[in-house]
Amino acid sequence: MEGAGSIVHAAVYRDGHRTATPDSLADTYRRLREQPDSMAWIGLQRPTEGELLSLAEEFGLHELAVEDALEAHQRPKLERYGDTLFVVLRAARYLDAPEEVDFGELHVFVGPDFVITVRHGAAPDLSAVRHRMEATPELLALGPEAVLYAILDAVVDGYAPVVAGVQNDIDEIETEVFSGDPAVSRRIYELAREMVEFQRATRPLVGMLHGLMAGFTKYGTDDELQRYLRDVADHVTHTSERVDGFRSALADILQVNATLVTQQQNAEMRALAEAGFEQNEEIKKISSWAAILFAPTLVGTIYGMNFTHMPELTWTFGYPFAITLMALVCVSLYFIFKRRDWL
Repeated sequence: MEGAGSIVHAAVYRDGHRTATPDSLADTYRRLREQPDSMAWIGLQRPTEGELLSLAEEFGLHELAVEDALEAHQRPKLERYGDTLFVVLRAARYLDAPEEVDFGELHVFVGPDFVITVRHGAAPDLSAVRHRMEATPELLALGPEAVLYAILDAVVDGYAPVVAGVQNDIDEIETEVFSGDPAVSRRIYELAREMVEFQRATRPLVGMLHGLMAGFTKYGTDDELQRYLRDVADHVTHTSERVDGFRSALADILQVNATLVTQQQNAEMRALAEAGFEQNEEIKKISSWAAILFAPTLVGTIYGMNFTHMPELTWTFGYPFAITLMALVCVSLYFIFKRRDWL
């Protein structure tokens, strides 16, 4: 029933078999009243306030639960309002192309004769759940609780491809870390953030399912559904432990990457320091020879100024004196620089 407002699908069941496929909420209410001992299963996606208020009036939904379903952005939780159970789930799916985890939000109202699902996001695909339940009428005949457990199972099963995709990403990241890829730090950070969201989606489910199991006796849950729920709880616990392990692994990988980056930076700085030292040694040698050569240049420049009154110009020993002075200064500077290891 695509296109009928925000109603994705609505159906009325009796003894596990579909008896009506209404095309509106009003028609659903009417069919449900006309068929005693039947169950309505209404699927909505991003419903309007009017639609939720209509459902609240018809089925006696609590105003706080209706407000949560309308606003979305809720953490996974389970609340009981009289004989109505309100469940918030965070579904997830792995997107291969961008290597991201896409989270969707699902609100489920479960009453004595109705199940209402409100989706915010693409996941999960509840049409597959409906087809599966209709293919096993003996399970669907157990009522709204059976539908709830089937939805829980679908959400939890949807975590498996996400876990596999994340595991593959972590394997690739480990390779990139030791290959020195500079972009790996950002990839680690982004995946760690997604694992935080994934943990927020899975960890509360463990307590929620144990809460449901604690009420088996009080609410007279069917034995088959009890086994069904225990299996879902086992899968959730396993998934939650894997997610915790992913967060720890990413933290370790990030630390190793930081250590490798620091080592690489230290090696580069050491190479720069060695290059600077070698350059300084060359500069010392050049400066030393420049100073040695400057001494005779200075003497020669003085006696080349062509002044008339320069006593040394007419002195018999003037030339040998100038040469000796140049040699003495040069030799003195040479030994001074040599002693200081500049040469």
